[in-house]
Amino acid sequence: MKVLITGISGFIGGSVARYAEHAGHDVMGAGRSTATDLTNLIRDFLPDVVLNAAGTASVGASLEDPLNDFRGSVQTCAEVLDAVRRSGKNPLVVIPSSAAVYGNPASLPVGEDVELQPISPYGFHKATCELLAREYAECFGLRVMICRFFSVYGAAQHRLLVWELYQQLAGPEKIAWLSGTGSETRDFLYIDDLAAALFGLLDEFERSKRDTLIVNVASGIETDVLTLAGRIRDLVAPDKEIRCRGNLRKNDPLHWCADISRLQVLLPSWQPRPLDEGLALCVGAWQQANHFVISHES
Repeated sequence: MKVLITGISGFIGGSVARYAEHAGHDVMGAGRSTATDLTNLIRDFLPDVVLNAAGTASVGASLEDPLNDFRGSVQTCAEVLDAVRRSGKNPLVVIPSSAAVYGNPASLPVGEDVELQPISPYGFHKATCELLAREYAECFGLRVMICRFFSVYGAAQHRLLVWELYQQLAGPEKIAWLSGTGSETRDFLYIDDLAAALFGLLDEFERSKRDTLIVNVASGIETDVLTLAGRIRDLVAPDKEIRCRGNLRKNDPLHWCADISRLQVLLPSWQPRPLDEGLALCVGAWQQANHFVISHES
């Protein structure tokens, strides 16, 4: 399979590229380029799949600068879709979306068919990207697959909750602080399990001769943040204390858990690894990298 990945230098784009190359796929990456450049690249490379992994990835940053988030998310997505349209080719276009489109769901687990109710600029912009994908599918015949990723983590991710907790617990402070209450819940998925699900979905999409698909990609398991912090602590610094500041941000959802029944029907043999196993892989990689740095500095 020939896969063109925009945003290949990012966490998801780079991780999926490495997984794909290891699996024997032909991968080409594209950074930030004009729609014309991308159009020509599609014509030259003739990919089977275009994965738009370029874009923003932070609710907090979208609140600080919503216009910049719009440009990085919606405008980038539109440029990718239009580049495919202008190319005259017919690759499957994968649009990574987010659980943020659901906002605070009325009930859990949340399925793909509920009304979208985002509560942050980031979530609104992801929902807009989905609408754009539907536009290009309906009006121009593009084949599109929208994957709503939940809380993805992995060793190459040096930002967001799992990494930030590790940094605190690996540091000299005796107390690791959670900004919220600790009762907030998320649905965590290790990046290699996401990649395996993605390529399984690509195969299924082609076999079924689909034109469009929207699917949650997650573990389907709800874990509260305090439990997550405790599991990382057990791996890094068992004697450290974890405390909660109790701050709540109105634009952050309180609870997330995906209904993955559609994913399970499409990929009955796919199983995400347990959270403890994924966290151990991350912590081991981060500790090894830190040891390498210290060894070369000494």
